[in-house]
Amino acid sequence: MNRNDPASIIEQSAMSVRQWLAVGLTIMLNALDGFDVLSSAFAGPGIKQEWHLGPDGLGAILSMELIGMGVGSVLFGGWADKYGRRPTTLGCLLLMAAGMLLAARAGSPQELSAWRVLTGLGIGGMLAAINAIAFELSSLRHRSLAMALMVIGYPVGAFLGGLVAAHLLQSYGWRSVFLLGGGMTVVCIPLLLAFVPEPPPWLARVRPPRALDRINRTLASFGHATVERLAVIAEGTPKARFTDIFSPAHRRTTVLIAAAYAAHALSFYFILKMVPAIMSDPQFAGQHFTKSQGAGVLAYANLGGAIGGAVFGVVMHKFGIRRATLGALALSTVMVASIGIGQTTLAGWTWQVAAIALCTNSAIVGFYAMFAFVYPTQLKATGTGFALTVGRGGAALAPYLGGVLFAGHMSLAGVAGIMAMGSLVALVLFRQLPDDHGRLANS
Repeated sequence: MNRNDPASIIEQSAMSVRQWLAVGLTIMLNALDGFDVLSSAFAGPGIKQEWHLGPDGLGAILSMELIGMGVGSVLFGGWADKYGRRPTTLGCLLLMAAGMLLAARAGSPQELSAWRVLTGLGIGGMLAAINAIAFELSSLRHRSLAMALMVIGYPVGAFLGGLVAAHLLQSYGWRSVFLLGGGMTVVCIPLLLAFVPEPPPWLARVRPPRALDRINRTLASFGHATVERLAVIAEGTPKARFTDIFSPAHRRTTVLIAAAYAAHALSFYFILKMVPAIMSDPQFAGQHFTKSQGAGVLAYANLGGAIGGAVFGVVMHKFGIRRATLGALALSTVMVASIGIGQTTLAGWTWQVAAIALCTNSAIVGFYAMFAFVYPTQLKATGTGFALTVGRGGAALAPYLGGVLFAGHMSLAGVAGIMAMGSLVALVLFRQLPDDHGRLANS
């Protein structure tokens, strides 16, 4: 252990309660992201009914926050590396709160779309920043666990929020879903300020004013040894830039992992965004299920995703990130296509969609672990942000393309088969990434 290197001290020391609390807040923030992203899907049938939208019109609205997430990931991911993880996360929370609360008052599809883009900006930046926070505040021994827990916070939040949303939709309508998300976001702001410090590894690298004092205050709160002095940074050492992820050392990896993530996101978000709309159409569902029932099924889909993510963490520890993720992508391809079979009962839809989400979200956990593995500390949020931005292209395309295909009178089996190809393309690309041999804890 290097006694003058804050990163080394955190990595080699035992995880304290204070560290687990900070990591726990990243789980909560990711859970908030999960609900906020899917809030429009929960509200989708009500939005469609109030404004008499077709499948393509609803698909366009469902794509808006994903577009915002793409921009926010690359913009605020770079800010998190340059200005700090904590202030970036705070700014993203403020954007999310404003977007969610204003969406509840939207008077037209165009106005709602604008507020969903604003919400998406905050969500995208949040994901990149908290990925770096969870990594930098955890020890080597528990880093893989911390990262896995952070990632599965996303479907857990969507599941718990979806259960509440299902009840709200019965009594208060679709606008109450956005009010719930806005209120939860506001609650998270003081929790962030109280329990999530700026990671010492970032402070040691960037050296803002009073960096040493801030580092020692955080290390002391963790129960770790403090630092007497920081290592001298050689003059002329170049600062990390966005373009560094396209340097010869990282270019191929950046292109492959971003393209693979975008391809899988097409399949992943087709399920998460379109299930309530599919179930509300008797042509595809065999009968007319209510908006509340569709939201409930989507909630249990996220429970399946959370279970899959937790189990996948064990599989990933045993077989390595690359091999485990390839297996998850293969299963995702088959399972997404299987939704074309359809179901005739609510229980049938619930079990099928939960099984699909178990596979698709396992692959998502694998992608986040690979983000942490392939990029160094100074490019971690930037590289993750760029991959997420490209991925949001696939995510935003999913509900729109699905809506267009349905509007063209294609069968559910045909649409599902096309959308499942995203995970297959991701598998082909992911195979070309570096083999980690299970070394996430030592990255």
